[in-house]
Amino acid sequence: MSPTQWDFPVELCCRPMAFVTLTGLDVVYNAVHRAVWDAFCANRRADRVPISFKVLPGDHEYPKCRPKRTSYEWYIPKGILKTGWMNKHLNLVPALVVVFYELDWDEPQWKEKQSECATRVEIVRQSLQGRNTKVAVVLIQKKTPLPPGEDVIASERAAALCNACELSGKSLFVLPHTDHLVGYIIRLENAFYEHAQTYYYTEIRRVKSHKEFLNKTTHQLLFVRHQFKIAFFSELKQDTQNALKNYRTAYNLIHELRAHETNILEIKTMAGFINYKICRLCFQHNTPLDAIAQFRKHIDLCKKKIGSAELSFEHAAWMSKQFQAFGDLFDEAIKLGLTAIQTQNPGFYYQQAAYYAQERKQLAKTLCNHEASVIYPNPDPLQTQTGVLDFYGQRSWRQGVLSFDLSDPEKEKVGVLAIQLKERSVVHSEIIITLLSNAVAQFKKYKCPRMKSHLMVQMGEEYYYAKDYTKALKLLDYVMCDYRTEGWWTLLTSILTTALKCSYLMAQLKDYITYSLELLGRASTLKDEQKSRIEKNLINVLMNESPEPEPDCDILAVKTAQKLWADRVSLAGSSVFTIGVQDFVPFVQCKAKFHAPSFHVDVPVQFDIHLKADCPHPIRFSKLCVSFNNQEYNQFCVIEEPSKASEILENLTQEKMCLVPGKTRKFLFKFVAKTEDVGKKIEITSVDLILGNETGRCVVLNWQGGGGDAASSQEALQASRSFKRRPKLPDNEVHWDSIIIQASTMIISRVPNISVHLLHEPPALTNEMYCLVVTVESHEKTQIRDVKLTAGLKPGQDANLTQKTHVTLHGTELCDETCPALLTDIPVGDLQPGQQLEKMLYVRCGTVGSRMFLVYVSYLINSTVEEKEIVCKCHKDETVTIETVFPFDVAVKFVSTKFEHLERVYADIPFLLMTDILSASPWALTIVHSELQLAPSMTSVDQLESQVDRVVLQTGEGASECFCLQCPSVGNVEGGVATGRYIISWKRTSAMGSVPVISTVITLPHVIVENIPLHVNADLPSFGRVRESLPVKYHLQNKTTLVQDVEISVEPSDAFMFSGLKQIRLRILPGTEQEMLYNFYPLMAGYQQLPSLNINLLRFPNFTNQLLRRFIPTSIFVKPQGRLVDENSIAAA
Repeated sequence: MSPTQWDFPVELCCRPMAFVTLTGLDVVYNAVHRAVWDAFCANRRADRVPISFKVLPGDHEYPKCRPKRTSYEWYIPKGILKTGWMNKHLNLVPALVVVFYELDWDEPQWKEKQSECATRVEIVRQSLQGRNTKVAVVLIQKKTPLPPGEDVIASERAAALCNACELSGKSLFVLPHTDHLVGYIIRLENAFYEHAQTYYYTEIRRVKSHKEFLNKTTHQLLFVRHQFKIAFFSELKQDTQNALKNYRTAYNLIHELRAHETNILEIKTMAGFINYKICRLCFQHNTPLDAIAQFRKHIDLCKKKIGSAELSFEHAAWMSKQFQAFGDLFDEAIKLGLTAIQTQNPGFYYQQAAYYAQERKQLAKTLCNHEASVIYPNPDPLQTQTGVLDFYGQRSWRQGVLSFDLSDPEKEKVGVLAIQLKERSVVHSEIIITLLSNAVAQFKKYKCPRMKSHLMVQMGEEYYYAKDYTKALKLLDYVMCDYRTEGWWTLLTSILTTALKCSYLMAQLKDYITYSLELLGRASTLKDEQKSRIEKNLINVLMNESPEPEPDCDILAVKTAQKLWADRVSLAGSSVFTIGVQDFVPFVQCKAKFHAPSFHVDVPVQFDIHLKADCPHPIRFSKLCVSFNNQEYNQFCVIEEPSKASEILENLTQEKMCLVPGKTRKFLFKFVAKTEDVGKKIEITSVDLILGNETGRCVVLNWQGGGGDAASSQEALQASRSFKRRPKLPDNEVHWDSIIIQASTMIISRVPNISVHLLHEPPALTNEMYCLVVTVESHEKTQIRDVKLTAGLKPGQDANLTQKTHVTLHGTELCDETCPALLTDIPVGDLQPGQQLEKMLYVRCGTVGSRMFLVYVSYLINSTVEEKEIVCKCHKDETVTIETVFPFDVAVKFVSTKFEHLERVYADIPFLLMTDILSASPWALTIVHSELQLAPSMTSVDQLESQVDRVVLQTGEGASECFCLQCPSVGNVEGGVATGRYIISWKRTSAMGSVPVISTVITLPHVIVENIPLHVNADLPSFGRVRESLPVKYHLQNKTTLVQDVEISVEPSDAFMFSGLKQIRLRILPGTEQEMLYNFYPLMAGYQQLPSLNINLLRFPNFTNQLLRRFIPTSIFVKPQGRLVDENSIAAA
């Protein structure tokens, strides 16, 4: 019984296809025949009909057909299915034999050729004696045939050939050897497929016809056999629905058979075959749930059909194969497009197959544990005459025996012994590992990390049992990380125990030490006795001695390992094993903590290293050293206590480097920071704890950063969430969980002992030289030297502020663009204790808004730290926010000579420019001078002199100026005419005389200038008196180049009588002036309206009286008539 006996036959697992043999083709020496054969076989795509072709000689002997049975009355079947039956119908008995013959219709020797062809067909028929196999003839011709009916000779000769060969017309084909050979071949294939379909249909009918002769009493096996054959023929016919239906019937029938120890293997074997076919067809029909349901039903029905207890490992092997085969089917269906899910994928079936393979291994270990004196039986009871079994699932020493009673118990006993001895040679671990590997691949694909890790552990253990310790270690080491991360300490301990055995058996020093360190730690769930043994072994290794063997190891493997360890001992020398503990959980915990998050450079840097041992016995280390990012500090942080390896486990608790289990030991370190590290971070990069002697073997436990291992973060989280009250400890001890790692600190400068005061008068005014007085006073006990001042705009603010802010030390000159926003490192000199100095800064802010100014004072001073003199650089900074505002608001407006608002001015006609200065400063401002700079397009009517010189404006006060201007005619200018600039020179009233005057330039608005055809102005007194003559003279000036026809009329007023021309029409020459004189006689006192002057220009009808009234007065104040003063009235008064 070979180890592969549980594999399904190839003919069961392949896709059944119609078998067609081709005769008459010489594919070796005939190129035409070779081309025909290649067209049949090469590059068969999925859309071509499913046929299996085979070239055979014409006289090939096919399997003989047994004589037909006329009655089953006395027939007793010997088994369910013969081992060669499926192969016979897949590869030996064809559904169709095709005879190829080269013959053209115009062949001169037609008769001879026809006779030869008929002979060949007859030979084929003779070899198929009794079979229903179809026979067809294909004539290979050189010429392309004419369409049917056109070639009369061809029709006649075809009929004659059919008669000679006893063929129907549907079995004769013509194959022209032309360029379109593949097309003709495909058409031939389709015809062959139809013939094959007919053959398999006939075979199904033939098998079904046997049913009427069967009875349920003696022919139960035949019911299963015939149903299986019908289903198999249906598959060959590609009728998969009927095939599935018949397989299901066969499956139900096989479980109706009476099972006994003698036939249970055959029942299970056939049940497994039929189940495989059902599941395969369900997946093929895209009904995976039906396949899964069938498989579960199959397992439920068969899992308790164990059979002989002495061969129970065979049942486990059979169960394993069932799960593996279904997993293969499931995986194949997925590759063809089926979608699987996380909870239902092939991995579960491979896992179960591995489980039964493990069970098989255990059972075989128990049942096949024969003594060495037991030899394999001779003759071999597992051998048969033909080398194969007649029926699937039967025992080789009692083939065809259906009796439930064992006729020869001795033979049975020998057969069982042979099977058991054969089973001993099976490499079970290899089978288990293959199945687990398949399952791991599936769980990885469907993202099931815990299932994957679980199975990888099993694979590692199997490699261990198979004595492949290297692969075992590799797998176990891979999964340890996951179990550490998630805190599965019991599982981790089990894995570590196996890994320790592997490392011992391979004498891998570093691995052995690493796993020992972890098994001694807090993550290990081993008992103290086991930990003590491991601890002792670890010390032995460090003492260059061989460790004691690990328990439960293979005896031969232990002997090999002891030789390897002996070789290690003989190669004694210095060997240092550095083990990074961040990825595992050692038996020593470490936490580093600086006393403060920052230290001044004149104060020693202090930190503690806390160590805690979790091993069962006190243990003594030889050295503790701390490494920093600045390696110059490493030399100050080393504790060394040399000891012999034999003293490691001695309970010398008074020694500094001896750790007592469960007790926290604290080591204090201090050092003086370097002045160049001010402003830098000092970090602990690693902590090294050395176990053993550096001159011999030693282990360096290396913690990255300030300590912590693979379990620390999880434990810290649990501690933070715990509400459990911690027990009270002595004053010199602390709870381990309360210690928080702080692996870095900042070195900051010495605390300055000076005062910096800023004196200024906010807010700052735009563009002024704003004075900021800085006073520095020393409170140090010794002289400070190299005092430097940095002052100005604080960096990091808006870039626009930087461009518009300038700082200088010279207040007598205005800042320009070359002055920076920040003055750096201004040397001030040295200061004695209690001495102070002042420095005046001047800031010019070009825009309004808030600005933050920085004043930074630095100096050097000598200081003594830990009896070491250092030069400290101290600094102090002050910041102040200064608001910048406009000093004043300036309003500009254009008015007429009557002080009426003008939206536009008229060419050559005077108008007034008025400026209003309103102080917005909280401090008094002095207007030193003002100046009006006119544009070339503007002229002044009178002298342009400042009217506000030396005017002092308090907050909210204003000053105004008025200038009389006129604009010559400039034509039509878009956007108006420029007026000029108004310059105000000013300074704070409180500023010193040396502070420069600030000039603020206001650009005056543009004004729209229009030409007017006629200008009228009036000469009249400033007031009138009742009943006194009031002379009024009107000047009419022609502003055009044309002669103006002017109509003038005066409308009377109730308050005046007048003399002069009431209505007149006259002409005014270009550029000339006409005067009109009137005498008005006021009748009433008060503010009275003058008689209205109306002018009509005949050439300019748009010139209105409304425009005219802008230039001439419309009203005048009339005083009452005065009384005469006499002597009597004066006396009365």
